[in-house]
Amino acid sequence: MKKVLILGVAPVQAEAIEKLNDLGYETHAIAMKKDGPGADQADYFSEINIIDQPAVKAYITEHGIDAVYSVGSDLAMPVANQLSEALDLPHFVSYETAYACNHKDEMRAQTKGIKGSVPFEITTDPKHQTQIDYPVFVKPTDGQGQRGITLVEQPSDLPDAIQFAVEHSREGAAIIERYIDGYEISVNGYVVNGKLEFTLVSMRETWPKHPGLIHKHIIDPDYDYPLDSIQQAIQAHLETLKIDNGPVYAQVKVMDDEAFIIEITPRFDGCHMHKLIQYYNQDELLEKTFKHLLDGEAPEFITPDTVQPIVLEFMCETPNQAIDYDQFTTPDGTLESYRYYHQGDHIRPVNGVYDKVGFYIYPLKKEDN
Repeated sequence: MKKVLILGVAPVQAEAIEKLNDLGYETHAIAMKKDGPGADQADYFSEINIIDQPAVKAYITEHGIDAVYSVGSDLAMPVANQLSEALDLPHFVSYETAYACNHKDEMRAQTKGIKGSVPFEITTDPKHQTQIDYPVFVKPTDGQGQRGITLVEQPSDLPDAIQFAVEHSREGAAIIERYIDGYEISVNGYVVNGKLEFTLVSMRETWPKHPGLIHKHIIDPDYDYPLDSIQQAIQAHLETLKIDNGPVYAQVKVMDDEAFIIEITPRFDGCHMHKLIQYYNQDELLEKTFKHLLDGEAPEFITPDTVQPIVLEFMCETPNQAIDYDQFTTPDGTLESYRYYHQGDHIRPVNGVYDKVGFYIYPLKKEDN
């Protein structure tokens, strides 16, 4: 029986562990604390910081791990791929690729000027004056999960935004990006031998008071996306960043029918989209991913005869307080729901502004969209 180590125990990693269990693999999980459902889902759990590479390497060697992987975590992917390269374990992309996708400055530098790229500047100085026209987004260069992000509409607000981003950056740097005035989408894809073999576009609905923070993902086959521009932009980024195999997730803005890549990463997203896709077209991307990674079985994708338009809606709340799930109303027709906490638990800050505490999945009604 092959042994798989998953880095992290949050709900998204728990879903990966559950799928591996169903497929008959022995599952191991590590995290700094036993504070997520994956710790109990795994056959074996140990409290190890996932970025402590010597400790993770020692665990892999001691337990005879056959593969190390993660879901929904940019922080974990460079570790997983660097150790996989060093220990000759299966992996989809190189450490350099995983590192670049976890560092917005590196990703932007590598993809500057290609199809779908966004103008940017890097700074560590709160007094920096940007040459990019306002409004702009200011973000940590190495952040994820919408941490430390500010939409800045006037020069007087830029210093505080830079300082906020720097404080949320492990490297102490901020990236200033042109604000793309368009609608926002997510693209979940799958790459086989350098070619984007599967593409599914979903609408991102964000919270009006919190720009960039996700409220809903909506898969509606009737929506008219500029698919050629989207696929060309993603393919250009795949080739430049050398994402040759495995899942890929991109956050994209569309302005005047032109796609701009906001983020792209060689992993599943952190929003349970594989679940939504399965409800939509019955395609099990997690299963195909693990069979590809562990058994070398390249996935095949077909166009289904029927699909179910579907919505994933997040429950969100201000962190650093007790969660009260009684405030939320379950949508009609809910097919699946999940709570990240028990009633009354303390909400841990992730983006620190308006954090996810659970989700609902339900069929799309046309009046919802």
